[in-house]
Amino acid sequence: MDFGFSSPAATPARRSRQAAVVLAALTCILTVAGCRISDATTNPTPQSGSTSTSAFSTLDAAGVDHIRETKTARLDMSSGRLEKAAVGVAQDSYGPEINTRNSGKIDLTIVAPNGEVTGETDRIRFNTTDKRTDFSEVTYFLTAGSLDEFVSLIRDGVERYGIDNGSAERWISSMEKDPEDKSDFSITSGTDTGLEVNYDLRYDGTKHTQVIIVHVSPLQ
Repeated sequence: MDFGFSSPAATPARRSRQAAVVLAALTCILTVAGCRISDATTNPTPQSGSTSTSAFSTLDAAGVDHIRETKTARLDMSSGRLEKAAVGVAQDSYGPEINTRNSGKIDLTIVAPNGEVTGETDRIRFNTTDKRTDFSEVTYFLTAGSLDEFVSLIRDGVERYGIDNGSAERWISSMEKDPEDKSDFSITSGTDTGLEVNYDLRYDGTKHTQVIIVHVSPLQ
């Protein structure tokens, strides 16, 4: 049925106007998409698990202050060595001595190749030379107020680090026979952690505080 209407034929001018509308729409879409891409680039989503702080202590001035304040030190010797660069000190540095005798003990952890060496101490020293890139030894001090406490510390070291049991028990037996005696004795080192751990005993039964000097060093 014909109602007398017909679609007008597309003229060149009409086709030009249609093309202009389509081009404008495409330009708008691309502009919006471009803005979104720019925003994502400017404000990237943080990667999960990223952190700006290390799990281990440093030994520069700020790191030592942090150890003193928090009474916590964690050193990484999982490679078998404590590298100077890893703790923020120069190669020719001899390292700090950290003493907190008047403010409480430090909870010290040394991560070893196999497990950890740990202790509560108020004094930590680092041995090296200005030619070494690492520390040849970390030394810390354990203290006890009685022979029984002292013996408990020794047996703990035997169990955890492989310090020679026979040598330790002979010393203990000797001191228990004469608790007022004095003795300086180095027990044969243990190496179960992948580090050499030596207990150097400083015992004087006439004093209130007994000391174990713990030497932790790379295996040679």
